[in-house]
Amino acid sequence: MQTEFLLGAASPVQFPAPGLPEIAFMGRSNVGKSSLLNRLVATQDLAFTSSKPGCTQQLNFFRVDRKYIFVDLPGYGYARVSKTERAAWRKLIESYLLDRPSLSLCLLLIDSRHGWMDTDLELRQWLEYHGRPYQVVATKFDKLKKQSEIHHAMVSLKAPESSLGLVPFSAVTGQGVREIWQAIKTSNNRS
Repeated sequence: MQTEFLLGAASPVQFPAPGLPEIAFMGRSNVGKSSLLNRLVATQDLAFTSSKPGCTQQLNFFRVDRKYIFVDLPGYGYARVSKTERAAWRKLIESYLLDRPSLSLCLLLIDSRHGWMDTDLELRQWLEYHGRPYQVVATKFDKLKKQSEIHHAMVSLKAPESSLGLVPFSAVTGQGVREIWQAIKTSNNRS
């Protein structure tokens, strides 16, 4: 798969010209956005992964197979960032989500071990209010060991408003990769 980093944008004026369908990767800090990006394109070094949250501080645009643009958004909920910086990130993200004509799908990543947090629910409601299609992806699914944990995660993470359902994902095993690609291709057909 051919992939390339296009640019990092800290302001809407830096966004590339719209064109190819764009897939936005969003979720709390340290939820596994970069790991998901890397696993989808079968590489370890497209997006920077770190155990330290808050590393993505701009919108990073990646071209994938000359068919899609993947957009890695800053994680939310990271406490060690000033309120001013968090407000600037929020404004940047909202500008992208509201005004981007080529945005075809938002991948809303939720840590399967922790479930919906208030900020996740707030983002989900925002996406629904503004009519942005989204796919819920339950990350770190391989960390759930007991059948009861798996069942609880599947039931509690399902977003009834999303017609796309829930995809359990593991960067370790690759579980969910095929389903996420299917959601991406389907969203491209809708736009």
